Amino acid sequence: MVEHIAFMGGGNMASAIISGLLQSGFHKDRLDVVEPFDEARTRLQTQFGIDAQPAAGAFLERASIVIWAVKPQTFKEAASPVQAFTRNALHISVAAGIRSDSIARWLGVARVIRSMPNTPALIGKGITAMVASPAVTESDRQHAERIVGTTGEFMWLEREEQLDAVTALSGSGPAYMFYFMEAMAAAGADMGLPREQAYRLAVATFIGAGELARASDEPPEVLRQRVTSKGGTTYAAITSMDASGVKARFTEALFAAQKRAAELGDEFGKD
Repeated sequence: MVEHIAFMGGGNMASAIISGLLQSGFHKDRLDVVEPFDEARTRLQTQFGIDAQPAAGAFLERASIVIWAVKPQTFKEAASPVQAFTRNALHISVAAGIRSDSIARWLGVARVIRSMPNTPALIGKGITAMVASPAVTESDRQHAERIVGTTGEFMWLEREEQLDAVTALSGSGPAYMFYFMEAMAAAGADMGLPREQAYRLAVATFIGAGELARASDEPPEVLRQRVTSKGGTTYAAITSMDASGVKARFTEALFAAQKRAAELGDEFGKD
């Protein structure tokens, strides 16, 4: 049983996990949050009734799990005042790019789980990929699963470098969906629909297509082909996108995100 969880950072992802934990019955008195920004601390108090602390301190010694929800560029600096109090804790990071060996070195620990969630976790519809360092126990894994499971689905990866691909695919993925929704809503408005209706149609289409894919055993190519009658309207749209190289350019964009995730580890994971 997890007695106490400490969060380093109280932003959106930390809030998503905190919300999931509280809804699952975890008591707020067993949560600590270190958040240096006044506005964020006020929001945590208003939203969850949690009195977040502006800086690390001896109170962190009671934490059996520490969740790192800080920006990659601030991780090393944030770790310095924490490491003296949390050497016996399991550390779970949701920071993009920062590798397990850097986290372990900065904190003087061996039990590290890196994870990559995404923003639908804010409404319990996220998906999180995780990878564990060799020292992580089966009990540690189960604790991590119970925590991230409150925000949606999860999966375990075999190799840490795979997290860069996850970052590109699902971590950044919601932004791609919103990007296409923007384009669809704008096009709908240009075609004469009220923008609010065009946006509603775009959102509902993404949700419906996603649920259809989830419910189907068939690959997306087959699902797409079933909507694409040769010579029809969908065929015209797909043919136009193929002629413009949309799929190839989109694939390039994903590789750019993967490359940047790796660069973050190189850039901010140094001693």
